[in-house]
Amino acid sequence: MKIVLFEVPKKEQIVFKKLFNNLEVSFFEDKLSEDNLDKALDAEVISVFINSEITKNIIDKLPNLKFISTRSTGFDHIDLEYAKTKGINVSNVPVYGSFTVAEFAFALLLSLSRKIYNAYHNLRENADFEIATLQGFDLRGKTIGIIGTGKIGKNVIKIAKGFGMNVLAYDLYPDLIFAKENVFEYKSLNELLAQSDVLTLHTPYSKENHHLINKENISMMKKGVYLINTARGELVDTDALIWGLKEGIIGGAGLDVLEGERELREEIEILTSPLKSERVKDYKTLLEDRLLIDMPNVIITPHIAFYSKEAEEEILKTTVVNINGFLNNNLTNIVK
Repeated sequence: MKIVLFEVPKKEQIVFKKLFNNLEVSFFEDKLSEDNLDKALDAEVISVFINSEITKNIIDKLPNLKFISTRSTGFDHIDLEYAKTKGINVSNVPVYGSFTVAEFAFALLLSLSRKIYNAYHNLRENADFEIATLQGFDLRGKTIGIIGTGKIGKNVIKIAKGFGMNVLAYDLYPDLIFAKENVFEYKSLNELLAQSDVLTLHTPYSKENHHLINKENISMMKKGVYLINTARGELVDTDALIWGLKEGIIGGAGLDVLEGERELREEIEILTSPLKSERVKDYKTLLEDRLLIDMPNVIITPHIAFYSKEAEEEILKTTVVNINGFLNNNLTNIVK
């Protein structure tokens, strides 16, 4: 049984080897693509993270493939429907980092609400102790609208309550028992957008909710609303977001994910310069093309909301359970 794992940093490889015991597994730090398919030839099991796009073409070129394990909750980087037609099962890590991502959403929000990055930049770059431009606002008493009340969204609600915020929520499948226990209301999406001082996204991405946040419903938002996105970039129409920021409808945005994020990464990878500083500069240029990174009321981070020590451990352990389950004909965490 040939098992190949991609996008595995050296430190994770060490942990994986211990968890897999004597199982023979190959590890690669780079993502799986059509350029390096030779590394997965004859593989019956592959494991990837979010930057490996498993397309119909890749699946067709791996004739022995029987099982795909993605080390993420989301699986939009895998052609799931085509995999099913080939009899290939796909597993994910349905629960990890639910506290981790919720905490990070508030890290972004607090950085914006208290202008922490601006203050740090002014002090470090200019030795500027002037505070006139750094007045923030309290979260207490503000209304937060939470889109998606799965495990992460529920933890966001609990944290928001700790700050003394008023909570509204939107979900296709409302958990009314949880709402009663935690004293908040479910609203329609339009009602939530119109009433919220802060919006935070915690829903999985699908074709049906592509550009869930768009120009039409940004126009309905409360003026000065702050938008936090730690879910998927494609939930937000970037052009509409830029428009909303320029119009002052959106007072600020904290983004751990970007629309077209995978394409941005691919553009970086084809840059010829071997110097890290130059690669960082080119990455900044790519983001500047989206007009977001230089906006003073926007904070962008490189998809790290999930990345804590505890969440990483959970991902690795669940991945091993998923692969061992396949090997032992006891499938777990299969994506339907």
